[in-house]
Amino acid sequence: MIRVVIADDEPLIRAGIRMILTSAPDIEVVAEAGNGREAVDLARAHTPDVMLLDIQMPVMDGLAALSELGRAAPEVRALILTTFGEKENVLRALGSGGAGFLLKDSAPGELIGAVRAAAAGDAYLSPGATRHVVDQLASGQGAARGEEARRRVAELSERERGVLALLGEGLSNADAGRRLHMSEATVKTYVSRILAKLGCENRVQAALLARDAGL
Repeated sequence: MIRVVIADDEPLIRAGIRMILTSAPDIEVVAEAGNGREAVDLARAHTPDVMLLDIQMPVMDGLAALSELGRAAPEVRALILTTFGEKENVLRALGSGGAGFLLKDSAPGELIGAVRAAAAGDAYLSPGATRHVVDQLASGQGAARGEEARRRVAELSERERGVLALLGEGLSNADAGRRLHMSEATVKTYVSRILAKLGCENRVQAALLARDAGL
């Protein structure tokens, strides 16, 4: 079972998410938090596989909770819940080690798929917002960031760059394996090696680096 904690300050939102997730046979909601401090405490107490973390919460907001989670429960994969109006916060969250982001108005199947992807160690970038966020990055970072990204990527082998490019497209290990005619286990090995070489904490950071490098 994939064990999940839901962190959102709106009870109706939490109830809706719980209803969707518990309809999946492989997902269990083990706790709910109404603010960021509760989310961190529950992560320590329950060690869930995935946490759905709203950005706008009282006491401690989602971004602060994400940073705290990195120290208190680094094994927990945090999916950020967001809206289009929070683009800058999303970029900060991804840069702080979030496992991906999901729009609050996403379809139920997308929510379940995102939780499964995060639990499997894959990044999840909501199709409804990925391009918008990447465009924001591309328009605001300038040449210096792209040059630095290309310098770091140049240290990878040709095959590693190929895998990284597919991470930039948001592909899972299984989908990347099919594209490259490799087993999923082999792709996973490549991904681990790529993250280590690039100094990235997770697949999301690697995906953004791939975009910066123009892959």
